[in-house]
Amino acid sequence: MDTRRALLDALAADDGPVSGPALAESLGVSRAAVWKAVEGLREEGFAVASTPEGYVAPEDPGYSGPGIAFGLDAPYSVEYYDRIGSTNARARELAGEGAADVAVVADEQTGSRGRLDREWVAPSGGVWLSVLTRPDVPTARAPLFTLAAAVATTDAAREAGVDARIKWPNDVLVGEEADESGEGDSDPTGRGGRKLAGILTEMEGEADRVGWLVVGVGVNANIDPETLPAGAASLSAERGEPIDRRRFAATLLERYAALTASPAALDGVLPAWRERASTLGRRVRVEAADGVVEGTAVDVAGPGALVVDTDEGRRRVHAGDCEHLRDAE
Repeated sequence: MDTRRALLDALAADDGPVSGPALAESLGVSRAAVWKAVEGLREEGFAVASTPEGYVAPEDPGYSGPGIAFGLDAPYSVEYYDRIGSTNARARELAGEGAADVAVVADEQTGSRGRLDREWVAPSGGVWLSVLTRPDVPTARAPLFTLAAAVATTDAAREAGVDARIKWPNDVLVGEEADESGEGDSDPTGRGGRKLAGILTEMEGEADRVGWLVVGVGVNANIDPETLPAGAASLSAERGEPIDRRRFAATLLERYAALTASPAALDGVLPAWRERASTLGRRVRVEAADGVVEGTAVDVAGPGALVVDTDEGRRRVHAGDCEHLRDAE
């Protein structure tokens, strides 16, 4: 795999064809190894062209491990599966083996789940990925990584041409709620829109330090929305044509890496989340562990608590199911 990536980088760095002998010399391998790497890349979906002058870089790397890793400006190795039970489960296995900075990506998941062990449909055509890191931060800051993943997913969706936004804490949505006249998109779920993506974070550590952290992101990318649960949407349906999943996954990983690169970078997560949120300023009902909180969402406070103005005063909710309510007429 290292030879394949080095070969792709060498081809990408040149505007024209590169001969086999030149590649072998620059990579420090045999011509046979170059040929084997080219054939391997083609099997992975890279259309490496051959000309009398040499090999030419593929214009459109496929949705695969090498495809996503190709040109990726993020410090993650990519482990790709056509089909897997759960990318989060695989990331946890890797954590147990001592690995770090790995993105586990799959075309299809057969045993995926959402928050509170809810079912999550993850057919072929989606972007299902989990990022394993070992951030040197206190456990109390771990929720910021979930918010960072929501921001990164929203930014990747917007780059793909879909106007996404975030509902607290981590649902990525599209579509408008009905207005006071009852017109607009129907929203019987109370989500505040149709769900494009969900995020599930798992971690292990000491009382005051994170040991490892896995953020799983599931995105309905190139999926027929009629095959999805009620209230869900897909990027391809919203855009009117399929998206480039390889570019989407790379954008998401790059944005997440930038937001979580250091303790100082994490300081920018809450402002970024606020800018992309649909919940703030809305009347909400949150089912929290200690009861229902209803009022107007006015802010999100560190490390991710929703601040709600209620009839009894201001409350901070650290976790719960949030429902957007119609504003009183």
